[in-house]
Amino acid sequence: MVDLPNNYRPRKNEKYMNEKQQQYFRLKLQAWRNELLDESKQTVERLRGETVEVGDEADRANRESDHALELRTRDRYRKLIGKIDQALLRVDDGTYGFCEETGEPIGIQRLEIRPVAILSVEAQERRELLQKKIHVA
Repeated sequence: MVDLPNNYRPRKNEKYMNEKQQQYFRLKLQAWRNELLDESKQTVERLRGETVEVGDEADRANRESDHALELRTRDRYRKLIGKIDQALLRVDDGTYGFCEETGEPIGIQRLEIRPVAILSVEAQERRELLQKKIHVA
């Protein structure tokens, strides 16, 4: 594992997915994962800590709606954590940052925006076009 300077950012003139870049994205993914886990824990604590008040129907409906939204958000986090875990495995095995369809680099800019990306922009666009054709047919 390589130590990174505090202000390190991947640069285009570096070898793509060198040790520094891999460590940078590993740390970025781990921090994101920890943030999602913390938010999920806070949600659980908030839901457990709420007192069950007998309110009117509107109050109950609002509370149930809020709970449903919290649970949907938590489910999205669970799925996203799974994608982060898969990305971390790819960092470890050296395949992170490369398109699963073409093997070409995904690109630093795309990974900065979407660190769990598995496809290059071009491959993602092709996949979306294919899905649109399937849904239209």
